[in-house]
Amino acid sequence: MQLFDALNLDAFEDGGAVAMSDSQGQVSREELLARLAGLARHIDPKARVVGIFAQNGIDWAVAQLGCALAGKIVVPLPTFFSAAQLGHIVRDASVDLILASGATLPRAQSAGVATRLIGSYEPHRRLPDIRDGFGQVIYTSGSTGQPKGVRHFSGQIAWSTAALATATGATARDSYLSVLPLPLLLETICAVFVPVLLGARVHFETELAEAVGLGSAAGLTRAVAVHQPTMCVLVPQLLKAWTADMLSSGERPPASLRYVAVGGAPVPASVAETAWTLGIPVHEGYGLSECCSVVSVNRPGMRRAGTVGRPLEGLRVSVSGEGEIIVDGPSVTDGYLGGEARLGPWRTGDLGSIDDEGFLTVHGRRDNLIVTSFGRNISPEWIETMLLGDDRIALCAILGHARSGLTALIIPSRKGGPWFAAAGREDVLDLIRRCCRSAPGYAIPDDYRLVSFEQGLAANLLSDNGRIRRKQAAAYALAEAEVG
Repeated sequence: MQLFDALNLDAFEDGGAVAMSDSQGQVSREELLARLAGLARHIDPKARVVGIFAQNGIDWAVAQLGCALAGKIVVPLPTFFSAAQLGHIVRDASVDLILASGATLPRAQSAGVATRLIGSYEPHRRLPDIRDGFGQVIYTSGSTGQPKGVRHFSGQIAWSTAALATATGATARDSYLSVLPLPLLLETICAVFVPVLLGARVHFETELAEAVGLGSAAGLTRAVAVHQPTMCVLVPQLLKAWTADMLSSGERPPASLRYVAVGGAPVPASVAETAWTLGIPVHEGYGLSECCSVVSVNRPGMRRAGTVGRPLEGLRVSVSGEGEIIVDGPSVTDGYLGGEARLGPWRTGDLGSIDDEGFLTVHGRRDNLIVTSFGRNISPEWIETMLLGDDRIALCAILGHARSGLTALIIPSRKGGPWFAAAGREDVLDLIRRCCRSAPGYAIPDDYRLVSFEQGLAANLLSDNGRIRRKQAAAYALAEAEVG
C-alpha cells in the first residue's frame, strides 16, 4: 500500500519531524510508525472485524492505521452514539474486538466483546508485511431508524485519499486541523490518510471534536488561532459559528489558512460570502457515505459559488431525467452490510444539475420533496439554506407536504434565543420573508413553529448528527397547530 511506503520513507528521511499531535502530546513520524507497527504485529490474528471506540487523537489514528496494515475490517464507533446504537453496530457488524482509549474503555467493555487499550501494544521499529483484506464499515447516524452499515472493501478509501489530496492541492507543507469526529469517513481520510500519504502534519482538537459530535459549535475560532493550520474540514454549522465569532470580535483568520472544505449539508450562500469577506477560503463539496464521502468539491482557484464543484477525477457523475444524481467509479460502495453486492452505478437519491463546465449543484433529497396542495414542487433544503444564513437560527425544517402553504420549524441559536423571545409573530414572519427574498412567493413559509433545543430533544426531533428528523417534525408541528 502506497500509504505505508510513504510513511516508511518519511520516517527514514526525517523521523524526528512531528507527524501528529493532540491534547495529550505529540508523536514524530518515527514514533507513529513504531506504534502502528506494534499494533499491527500483535493484534489478535483471529479478530477479523475490529471496532475503534476512542476520542479524536493520536490513539485513534494509530488504531486506524495499524488495523489497515494488519488487513482488518474496521468499524468506527462514534462516541456520541447511544448505548443502544453501539450495541446494534457491534452485533450487526459482528465485531470481534474493540480498541479503546482510557476515556472510552468502560463503555467499550459494556459492549460484550473483547476489548483492549490502543496504547497497550508494544511499539516495533519495523513495519510488518502488509496483509490483504483491509476494509471499513461506515454507519450512518440512524436519523430515521437503526444505523445502517456501508461497506468499503474494494480500495475505495485508498482511491479517495489520493483523489482528495490532488483535488485540494495538499502537500507535505500542509498542517491540518481536525475538529470533526473521526468516525466520519471524510475526517478519517483528510485527518489520517492524506497527511500520512503526503508526510504532512495534523493536530487533533480532541475536546472540540467531542463537542461537535454532541451538537456544539463553540471553540473553533480559538483553535484555529492557536494552531495556525493551512487546512481543515467543517460542517456548515461550524462555519456559521466561526463567521459570527469573527464578526463580533473583529478577529481575522490566520494567514496560514489556504483551504477550508465545507460539506455534510448545504452551505448558505450568505454564510459562504461572509466567510470569504473575512478571509476564510471556503470551498463547498458534496458526497455521501455510499460514495466514500466525497463526490465533488470546489478546487483551489477554481471555486464556483453556489455549486459543490466538479466531480473528483475518475468519477462519472450524471443526472437522470428525473433530476437524480447518479455516481459511478472507484469510490462507490460494495453495498450495505448484510445486503446484496452493488451492481452498476449508485443512485444517490439527491436531486441536482450539472452546468456546461461540469460544476454540480445539489437541490435536495428526492424523498424530501414537498408537493403543496397547489401542485408546487419545493425542495425544503433550498428554503432551509436561506433561513440558516441568519445567525439567529441554529436549525430549521420546512414542512407543508399536501398543504396550501409552508411552515418553518425553527430552533433558535444561542444568540437568537433572546430575539425570538421578544419578537412578535409579524417580526418573525418578516425575518423569514427577508431571508427568503430570492425565492418565489409560493416557496416562502407563511407560518412557523419555534422549538428550543431542549424541547427538540424531548420530542425526539433531533438526530444524533444534529439534524431535524423531518417526519417527527411534521407530526410535532401539526400537533402544536391543533393545540393552538
